[in-house]
Amino acid sequence: MFILAGFALFVATIIAMEGFAYVMHRWVMHGFGWFLHKSHHRPRLGMWEANDLYALIFAVPSILLFWWGIGLGHGALYAWAGGGIAAYGGIYFGFHDVIVHKRIGHRYVPRSAYMKRIIQAHRLHHVVETREGNVSFGFIYAPKPEDLKAELKRRGNEGVREPVGTFRE
Repeated sequence: MFILAGFALFVATIIAMEGFAYVMHRWVMHGFGWFLHKSHHRPRLGMWEANDLYALIFAVPSILLFWWGIGLGHGALYAWAGGGIAAYGGIYFGFHDVIVHKRIGHRYVPRSAYMKRIIQAHRLHHVVETREGNVSFGFIYAPKPEDLKAELKRRGNEGVREPVGTFRE
């Protein structure tokens, strides 16, 4: 029974992390934390970008929960929650850094409607180069691309980058 409760906490933590990620992305990364995140909205130079520091920052609660629960002996439920945070980080890394941004080479081609929607929503987020005017801040859940396009249009496409190949004098 205890393992079932731990697993339920693990899954609930993964689900809750999507809400946490949305809030952090929308109001921190596109707010006062833009100084790190703006590197992610620009072409990457090399393997790393300043935005990668967020992975380290967001790993701290997971590490602390494992340490508190197992290292200091306060109970395994803390470790299950820490594991949920770590699992969300792994899912995020796989979807975001590997599949969407192709930071690790692969031959995966999304075929499911869900994966296509996630990728398209994230790409629509990245058409805006500024910290304001973005759409789609979550990652495991994404609004319909048509809704995101309509929202960008409603906002007058402010901050939307020029199409590739466009020449400005």
